[in-house]
Amino acid sequence: MQKLNIKTSKKNELIEITAQIKKALETSGINEGICVLFCPHTTAGLTINEAFDPSVKDDILFSMDKISPDYKEFRHAEGNSDGHVKSSLIGSSLNLIITDGSIKLGQWQGIYFAEFDGPRSREVWIQVL
Repeated sequence: MQKLNIKTSKKNELIEITAQIKKALETSGINEGICVLFCPHTTAGLTINEAFDPSVKDDILFSMDKISPDYKEFRHAEGNSDGHVKSSLIGSSLNLIITDGSIKLGQWQGIYFAEFDGPRSREVWIQVL
């Protein structure tokens, strides 16, 4: 297993990690298989979405804030319940197909780390099978 360390800079952000995941795949030596990504944090997640137009990231974050704003009625003592809800909606893992030593993504797709409680030091765990 490999670990990708990520420093986030704000409460809500999407950080593209496609290049780092491709590099991890290269070092694995696996040409055909599956790359499993896992986020071991309860206020962060992983997603695949458009990597061509940067405004898509802003639209996703805007929508997540509309779905789960920081309600004063939340009871969790740490004050980050909106981050827990957003993380549950986005998800904590991805399975990527590897063919000919490359991750198979659509033409416009990129892999994103989703931060909902930053700034923080985070990890993504990478297992290539």
